Formats: sequence, C-alpha cells, structure tokens
Amino acid sequence: MRKVLALVLLAPFAIGFLSPGAAVEPPAPDPVFAFTDPEITESSGLVARDGLVVTMNDSGDRNRVFTVDPATGGTVGVTRWQGDATDIEALAPAGDHEVWVGDIGDNLGSRDHVEVARVPFGRGDREVHAPTYRLVYPDGPHDAETLLADPATGRLYVVAKEFIGRLYAAPEHLDPDGPNRLTLVDEVLGIATDGSFTPDGAHLVLRNYGQAAVYTWPGLERVAQVDLPQQPQGEGLAISESGEVLVCSEGAGAEVLRVDLPLPAPEATPGPVQDADDDSGRAPVEVERSWWPWALGGVAGLVVVGVLLRSLRPRD
Repeated sequence: MRKVLALVLLAPFAIGFLSPGAAVEPPAPDPVFAFTDPEITESSGLVARDGLVVTMNDSGDRNRVFTVDPATGGTVGVTRWQGDATDIEALAPAGDHEVWVGDIGDNLGSRDHVEVARVPFGRGDREVHAPTYRLVYPDGPHDAETLLADPATGRLYVVAKEFIGRLYAAPEHLDPDGPNRLTLVDEVLGIATDGSFTPDGAHLVLRNYGQAAVYTWPGLERVAQVDLPQQPQGEGLAISESGEVLVCSEGAGAEVLRVDLPLPAPEATPGPVQDADDDSGRAPVEVERSWWPWALGGVAGLVVVGVLLRSLRPRD
C-alpha cells in the first residue's frame, strides 16, 4: 500500500511536468506538404537541410532513409546501407549532405548497445557502406527516439524516452571499434520523441506526442513549453538552417507541418556555444510558466489520496 500511496503522491508532479506551461493555445499548423511515397508509413525522424527533407520509418524497416522534395512531397532519393536494422527511431544533421541515423529504439530495455550510422542523402538512389558506431549507456539499457547533433561541435546526444527524460552525451570523438560510452548530462522533457538544435547552437528543442520544450544550451534552462498541433502520432521535429520548425507524424500520406515556436532569430553561421547568461547579448526567451497544471495535479492527487485513505478506514 505504501507503494500505491507513493505513486499517487507523484501524480501532481506528473501532471505538472508533462503539461504545457508556456502557451494556452497550440501554434497554428501550417501544412507544408504530405508524403506521397507509399513506402513512407511511419515517419519518426526528420531533418531539413539543403532545401530537402529527410525521413525514415521506425521499427520494422530496413537500413534506409528517404530524401523528399517539400515542393511536391515526393521521394527523390533513397539511401541504403549495410547491415540489418534493429529499431531505427531518429535522425540528426551531420553536415555535407549527410545525416546521422539513430538505431536507438529499445522498447523492451534489452539491448546491450545501440548504434548510430552516418549516411549521405540527396537526389538519386544509392547504396553505401556507412560508418557505424556503437553506443553504451552508463546505467543500463534505455529506449530512445531522439538523436541530437550540436551544430558547433558535431557532438551527438541521445534522449531516453522515459517519464523523466534523460539527456546523454556521446564522446566528442566516436571510436568505430567502440563501444562508445555515453555520459548522463541532465534531466529533460519526458517521453521525448524527437528534437533538434537551433542553427546557432544556442538552444535546443525537444518534443513529445503533444508538446515541445525549448532549452538554452549548454545551460539547459527550459525557457518555453508549448502545445503542438494535434497529429495522429506526432513524432518527428526538424529545424532548418533558416530556423523553420517542421513537425511530422506517423501514418501513410502524413502531413508535415510548419509551426511557430518562441525561438530566437538564428545567427548567420554556427559559432562557439555560449551560456545564456554570458555577455554576448543573446538573451534567453522569457516565457512565464503557467501555474494551472500544478494546481490541477495537486487537486487530483489529494482527491485520490482521500479516497484511498477512506477505503482503508476500519469499518464497524
């Protein structure tokens, strides 16, 4: 019974943590295109670079990524590489017409390592031998769907998809002979399904199925949290070089939406990462957190605790 009461007492914090705190209404959706390729049925990750969009199907598909022309929604190139996929869940920009592909899904928490591969994208089909690297968590297996690449350093980060999300850093230089040991950085948005750095590397954005959170980097101060437009199973998020934010959903013919988030204007080129409190003149986005999710969670928790205590009262 103590365990039950402990879980109940956590309810207010759960509701408050996962509830939107920066906006009353979600940003207005702006459809950019819909995937027309019948092979794209479970778009789970997204990268927007060079006027193109890159995506892939999540668990159950092969080692391949699709390059899509946003003007038409049609696939203009497919890249395939060696090996068999376990559970591909994420993409991140890698520069020079390349993306990082994260085979990092682990629903059962049973993998002794996860993998990332660096593959080219663009117009035309190709088969390549992709550099692949093994990553190992310092505290046991985790399921993850978010892979981030710092635009200033190229360093990779993985976000565990858990109630309290955890951000892990890969080594600065990946060893192809591995394994490469991840390092815990901090706690972040729960149940994260994708994310991206802003072009200047000063902020990062994480999303889950219904919300997006904006953090300073490297300070990881959460400066905004907003509701996202409703989607059948919204999972992907990309930020283009110009700062345009795109979100996608699983499902055949799914739409890719443009959304406005409270992000700073991007710098012309990525520069050294600086803390939000430095004297560079780049201030964090100031957004007041809403108090109502915590109040709602507190009331709900007290009600349930009262019911449980009443049920435990001795009866005559």
